[in-house]
Amino acid sequence: MYEFIQKFHSGWAYLALLLLVIAVVNSFIGKNSKKEFTPKDRKIALFGLIGTHTQLLVGLILYFVSQLGFASLGQMKDASLRLTSLEHPLINIIAIVFITIGWSKHKKADSSESKFKSIAVFYGIGLLLILSRLPWSLWF
Repeated sequence: MYEFIQKFHSGWAYLALLLLVIAVVNSFIGKNSKKEFTPKDRKIALFGLIGTHTQLLVGLILYFVSQLGFASLGQMKDASLRLTSLEHPLINIIAIVFITIGWSKHKKADSSESKFKSIAVFYGIGLLLILSRLPWSLWF
């Protein structure tokens, strides 16, 4: 069971990142071209939100069924163990909070420009945080 969850978490990460990148790029294009915010733009942002929240849920399940979730403080000297057991989960939770704030702010915005701006800024911050704490050595 653990191996399936780990492989799903790793595989879904590609899709979640792709959806997030598409949402950020779409919002920057929409903001800079001053186009109207359409239902298509809303769906793109929603798919980015759903993809990252699904990744978070699977990641939390993985964290609590693995040994990494219970690493002792003495093991924090090992950089790779610290990354996977502390930094990766913590920073990604913060990133998803930013993404969720961006979704909420875009719903309350009146103009298309402010909707695109909310998504671009908050989803962009979330994307940068996620990319900063990916365990790249496990990906390649």
